Amino acid sequence: MPRRTLIALTALVLALHWLLLRGVPLVWDSPAAPTGQVFSTRTITAAPAPMAAPAPAPSAAPAPPPAAPAPAPRKRPPRATPVAEAAPAEPPATTPEAVPSSDPAMQVAAAPATAAPPAPPEPAASAAVAAASAPAAPAPLPAEVNPTAAGIDIAPPGSGTGQNASAAAPPVQIPAPVRLTYEVKGQAKKFDYTARAELLWQHDGSRYEARQEVSAFLVGSRTQRSTGLVSAQGLQPERFGDRSRSEQAAHFDYAQGRVTFSANTPQAAIGPGAQDRLSMFIQLAAMLAADPARYTPGTQITLTTVSARNADRWTFSIEAPETLHLPVGATPTLKLLRLPRRDYDQKAELWLAPGLGYLPARIKLTQSNGDFADLLLRGSDKP
Repeated sequence: MPRRTLIALTALVLALHWLLLRGVPLVWDSPAAPTGQVFSTRTITAAPAPMAAPAPAPSAAPAPPPAAPAPAPRKRPPRATPVAEAAPAEPPATTPEAVPSSDPAMQVAAAPATAAPPAPPEPAASAAVAAASAPAAPAPLPAEVNPTAAGIDIAPPGSGTGQNASAAAPPVQIPAPVRLTYEVKGQAKKFDYTARAELLWQHDGSRYEARQEVSAFLVGSRTQRSTGLVSAQGLQPERFGDRSRSEQAAHFDYAQGRVTFSANTPQAAIGPGAQDRLSMFIQLAAMLAADPARYTPGTQITLTTVSARNADRWTFSIEAPETLHLPVGATPTLKLLRLPRRDYDQKAELWLAPGLGYLPARIKLTQSNGDFADLLLRGSDKP
């Protein structure tokens, strides 16, 4: 085979692999919301000419010619004022005509020049006035306005999303540290592909780290990483990073009830139990492991999930148990299905394995355009 043909084929294979990895709908991916307007046009017009002053109304008869000006009177020397005569009182200052204006400076300028300044208020009155005039601290917006500020809701079967949801934090049982490996099969841009994935979960009882990496031959890898605290309510993420060619991150601030993003996207409100796109799987596993009888088929779990660019409320429905035949062998699982709220939402199917502390044995993600990624458990060992 000629050398030039071999080089061309190699470049084509590399390009295809690169396109496939860019199109992989990974766990943390979410399709952007479709916009109804692709582009817009704007017409720039010249500024309108200033309006001319209106012409005076015509009178019934022509005005007579103006009379000749009267001769100016002869000036007389000023008469000296006797010393004993009192000087006339100075006429009071007149108040200029009020000019309606919202500018405080204009309102001050319109005040009489001779107005005396008000007497300083008493200390107690001054404090009361200052307290009354001070701007009130902004109250946090309710969940109806900021839905991502809500906590974890657990709705029993038949109650519907958000109906009769539990208010107390659910009990948790944190899974033991483990390393899980997966085979990845999927489709992106009508091309079938295969890849490898690994989920590394570690904690010491007070802090945790979770890392998931998807890699493809000759192309490289994409990694997400979640770090934070382990509390009585489960995981409390502090930072979530998503790295491919560059990294974007989300930073959690629970004291302020918000999350900020390095991508300069608008910050989002968060409530107790908020998770990122990776810690969410560990949190769900901890909840189911602590009280499996509570999560019967039909139960819905809603929690705030944070990506590297935004936050959203995700609702999972508990489905029926299934035994999967995976590369690791036959594995009993409990299926969870994400209920999309919008047409372009990503579909997520999770199969959690009780033998692994309810960590995922299979994850299938499907985009609105049909692209999907299917992660199948291949093995597990200690980290």
